[in-house]
Amino acid sequence: MFSFMDKNPTSNPSTMETHAESQLRFIRSTMERASCFTAVPGWGGVFMGMTAILAAIAASQSQTFQQWIIIWLGEAILGVCIGLVTVWRKAKNANVQMFSGVGRRFWISLGTPILVASVLTLALLLRNQTMMLPGIWLLLYGAGVVTGGIFSVKIIPAMGCCFMVLGMVALFTPPGWGDTLMAVGFGGLHMIFGIIIARRYGG
Repeated sequence: MFSFMDKNPTSNPSTMETHAESQLRFIRSTMERASCFTAVPGWGGVFMGMTAILAAIAASQSQTFQQWIIIWLGEAILGVCIGLVTVWRKAKNANVQMFSGVGRRFWISLGTPILVASVLTLALLLRNQTMMLPGIWLLLYGAGVVTGGIFSVKIIPAMGCCFMVLGMVALFTPPGWGDTLMAVGFGGLHMIFGIIIARRYGG
């Protein structure tokens, strides 16, 4: 016997399959957003790069090691401040939690290698063994960006790998190259990737 139920579109296998695929795409997209810290600032990276280039120029003209280390430590503090402020602004605008869920995993992964770099810096300063500082800073900062970038947009780990390559180069090149390599890394890479992030993922 003919039944009107036979014309119900939800009973059509192809329609049900299309509906299921649509639901799966939505769930996958939601899970990706939930597992990705998207508040990494593009223009903040550009500003960090600009100040790093200025610091590299000033450091290359310093007369003593004390002046050199003060310039770079001051730049590190300034860079952290720029980064935190711009991350906070982007997270607020995007309604992203900075220090919970995936945000917490991002900061822990990013901060652990940077903490190691800070301890090594202090130890080397106390022992007057400072020639490797540029390489250590670039290498461990890059490691932090790679591990933190696992919880962020895909381009972040690529940026971290570039920092790590520069760090390895700095460890095996003359000490006089340090300021130039840090200008390329903390300056150039931050600016290049910052612009890409700003254009692809918002400021």
